[in-house]
This record gives sequence, structure tokens and C-alpha cells, in this order.
Amino acid sequence: MAADSETIQALRGDVAHQIARHIRRLGFTQLAASKQLKVPQPTLSKIANGDTVGLSLELLLRIAVRAGMRMTLHTGFVPQEAGAFVSAGLRSPTRVYPSRVAASAGAAMRDPLRLQTPAERLEIFLEHNELTHEFRASGLASEAIAKSIPPSHA
Repeated sequence: MAADSETIQALRGDVAHQIARHIRRLGFTQLAASKQLKVPQPTLSKIANGDTVGLSLELLLRIAVRAGMRMTLHTGFVPQEAGAFVSAGLRSPTRVYPSRVAASAGAAMRDPLRLQTPAERLEIFLEHNELTHEFRASGLASEAIAKSIPPSHA
């Protein structure tokens, strides 16, 4: 199987897994979830059982969007790195004693993103991923150097 087909297959499996987790976490039966998400119950049964044969990635993404899931897809360099990551599915309750500093910091982070176009947000996301990759690579290089230096005898 070609690497791109393996990557898509891995993404289909991971998106299906995240949808199944989301439905279980909300406590819905498959029938109730199928009605709310406008998907046939047998399709949700396939998703819950990890049977993604015959289910397109687009269909799974449509279901995730209907469920209100915030999801990031990652393809990676090899198919084994592909995955679907869900971020902050449920909002935390409002604090009893709200912090003005926290509210100000949150607004400072949210407001500029709202002003960005989707292309600009994608560029920010990609730059963040690149920086994270460089940070990880430098950590691995540091570990390799540390292992190559013999321990000093005091």
C-alpha cells in the first residue's frame, strides 16, 4: 500500500476513534447520537467498533464537525505519525472568583486570532509546529551529546 493511502487509512481510524470517545464521554447511546448527528445508526456502530472500511475521511470529518469537536489532523513524515488530535472538547466552568489578569491574558490571545484570516492562522499553526520540531530535535541532540561525554571522576 502506498504511503499516502496508509496515512489516510491511519487518519480515518484515528478520527473514528476520537468520534467514538466523544460520544461515549457525552453518555449518548448510538441511536441518540445518530439522530443528533444525522448519521445512520449502523454507521455509528462501525465507527464505535473501529471499522472504517467504506467510510471516507470526509464523512468522518463531517460527523466530527456536527459533533462540535475541535480537531487537528497531523500527517507526519511516515504513516505511523499520522493522527487526529482533539483539543479542549468541553469548556471548564466559570471561575467563582474571576481573575482580571487571566481574563486580560485570554483576551490578548483570542482577539488577535479572530482578526487573522484562515490562511494567516494556518501559517501561525505551521510556524508553531516547525518551532516545536526544532525544539524537539535540539533536545534529542543534547541527549546524544550528554550520552557521549564520559562521566567525570571527582
